[in-house]
Amino acid sequence: MSSTTLPRGGDIQTSRRAALSRQVLPLALLSPAVLVTLAIVFFPMVQTAWMSLHHYVLFRPRSFEWAGLTHYLAILQDEIFWISLRHTVLWIALTVPAQALLGLATALLLNQSFPWRPLARALIIIPWALPSVVIALMWSWIYDSNYGILNDLLLRIGILETSIPWLANPDTALYAIILTLTWQGFPFFAVMILAGLQSIPKSYYEAAAIDGASTLRQFWHITLPGISGVLFTAILLRTIWVANSMDVIFVMTGGGPGYSTYTLPLYAFLEARTNLNFGYGSALAMTFTLLLLGVVVLYLKRSAKAVQ
Repeated sequence: MSSTTLPRGGDIQTSRRAALSRQVLPLALLSPAVLVTLAIVFFPMVQTAWMSLHHYVLFRPRSFEWAGLTHYLAILQDEIFWISLRHTVLWIALTVPAQALLGLATALLLNQSFPWRPLARALIIIPWALPSVVIALMWSWIYDSNYGILNDLLLRIGILETSIPWLANPDTALYAIILTLTWQGFPFFAVMILAGLQSIPKSYYEAAAIDGASTLRQFWHITLPGISGVLFTAILLRTIWVANSMDVIFVMTGGGPGYSTYTLPLYAFLEARTNLNFGYGSALAMTFTLLLLGVVVLYLKRSAKAVQ
């Protein structure tokens, strides 16, 4: 006759404490990061949203009058807002795909075997590692109409007959900055995609070559599906970063000439910094945040459908 041993009360309490500690320990380890995030991200967001509902100009610090939706209604009639919104859409739509395509080509090249490949992989990260202010100053010198290397090169080749003030011309200023940010950001895509390429087994390509698949078909049916997850994440991150990027524009042109390089983050910053109108600047910032959130949600939904 078999007998079963019942757990004693002390063993039950010990097992409960162990289970409770397993549940509490992750929360305890994550709590510092959560508190820091709340302190430096969510609290300023709530404060900005609250400030956007008030009239708050810095040269009248004691005046903090309720405005309601007055600032948001004024935004809809603000011509500079619509100009900045159009530039922001163009800024994202050109910069992110250009960075992705250049990063993809670079990653495919760096994934091949050639002499000094480790050195090339190390050097490619330099544009991404440099501070934005340094990059902005460097490219401002490149674009300079008097001593810039770009005009000098195009004049020597014969493409131009006279120097072009790239950053002083409203028709070329925004595109010149887009080229600058493309150069700065493509290494991020290159490194991310290169990591994805190295995770694809070489046996897939060997089997495809035996079956007679061309290089293009291998890229379409093996490489792209293999890096789709990495590419999805990289595009999402860079879209958010590029949309919020304003330091390069501020250093290179300050938003000029006129409003030709205004974007929504820069407009909100200048409204608060230059005009000291923190109420209206906060409303601009919140409007941009909601628009960007909508774009991110739409991208996530469409990407989820594509994966399914």
